[in-house]
Amino acid sequence: MFNVAICDDEEKQREQVKTMLISLSLKTNIDFQITLFASGEQLVSHYNNVGDTFHVLIMDVEMSGMNGIQTAKQIRNMKHLDVQIMFLTSYPEYMVESFDVVTFQYLIKPIQPHIFEEKMIKLCQYFKAMDKKYVLIKSDYEEILLKYDDIFWIEVVKSLTIKNKLNFVTKENTHESKGILSSYAAALKDHGFLQIHRSIIINLLHVQKFSGAQVVMLNGTELPIGRSKVKEVKDAYTKFMIMRIQ
Repeated sequence: MFNVAICDDEEKQREQVKTMLISLSLKTNIDFQITLFASGEQLVSHYNNVGDTFHVLIMDVEMSGMNGIQTAKQIRNMKHLDVQIMFLTSYPEYMVESFDVVTFQYLIKPIQPHIFEEKMIKLCQYFKAMDKKYVLIKSDYEEILLKYDDIFWIEVVKSLTIKNKLNFVTKENTHESKGILSSYAAALKDHGFLQIHRSIIINLLHVQKFSGAQVVMLNGTELPIGRSKVKEVKDAYTKFMIMRIQ
């Protein structure tokens, strides 16, 4: 599933783009989760409060208040560099300015459905070519799109009220979710993650050093290694580092 934000201050335009995405989904079986925003301010507020949850931003350039390019600049300044931006506009002269915010596509209104579909299919192919380097985690109140490289570790959390509670720890935040740790261990094995304990998976990219039966992560946190896994973990880390150097 691809998470798409449509940002336009005209309701008719938002609904038109939404309809084209739904039509494309029916034709191709590509699933889209669509969120609508009526202004650039609303979209920036989402990023401030919720974080980076979108694969694609489809934005009108000409909006009252904060225009599309100003909105994109604020989002890029938050270091959200992986989200792909598609601008919609009636004025081609904005095209050069849009390059400053690393735009994927620039479509001139009125939007031709077949051109829009062609561009969206290319975008989806681009994300698939990235070999699923993102994981979408869900809690009771939010969805967060995390890049694999941003995750330090995943841990099981004991809870009396939540079954299979997990914490996804990044440099800046800890995100709560639910799931089976062994499932994530299998899915992330080929992406530099390793289960070091029955309740912990680490990202080898963020290991600082080993200290006895503990691993010290780059943020200074010490995590226990299962007694039977110490040699396996250290060997895996050595292999990982050799592969990165080559």
